[in-house]
Amino acid sequence: MQQSPEIVVDADACPVKQEIVEVAALYRVNVCLVASINHQLFQYTQYDHVTFIQVDAANQSADLYIVNRVRARDIVVTADLGLAAMVLGKGAVVLSPRGEQYTENNIDYLLERRHELAKMRQSGQKTSGPKRLMLQDRQNFQQKMTNILQNMQENE
Repeated sequence: MQQSPEIVVDADACPVKQEIVEVAALYRVNVCLVASINHQLFQYTQYDHVTFIQVDAANQSADLYIVNRVRARDIVVTADLGLAAMVLGKGAVVLSPRGEQYTENNIDYLLERRHELAKMRQSGQKTSGPKRLMLQDRQNFQQKMTNILQNMQENE
C-alpha cells in the first residue's frame, strides 16, 4: 500500500499558505510548513492536519530540511527552482505558488533561464522581478493543487 502524500511547503515566503491549508483539509492530506525561526506562522498550528517546523536562520536550512524529509508522491510548494530540481529527483510533485508545475520536462529550461537573468543582472542590466501575485494566481494555484490531489486519490 502506498503512503499518503504530504504537502511540504517552503513557507518562508509562500503567499498561498492559507489556500494550501484549505485544499489539504478537503482531501484529508497533511501539510508540513517549513520556515526559519525568523518567520512566525503559529496561526497555522490551530489545524490538526498542519505541522509547523522551524529551522535555524542559516541560508538554505529550510531547503535542506525539505530535501531530507520529502518522499516520492509528496507535493512540494516552492518558488525556489534549485529546491524544485532536488525534490523532483526524489519523485515529488512540485508546484510554484502561482500553480505552475515544475517537471523533469521544464526544470532544466527554468534553471537555465534563471542563470541567464542572473548573468544579465551581474553585467548591470536591469531585469524585472516577478509580477505581483493576483487573485487569479491564487485561484490557479488552488485549482492545480485540487487537480493533483484529486488525481492522486483516484489513482490509489
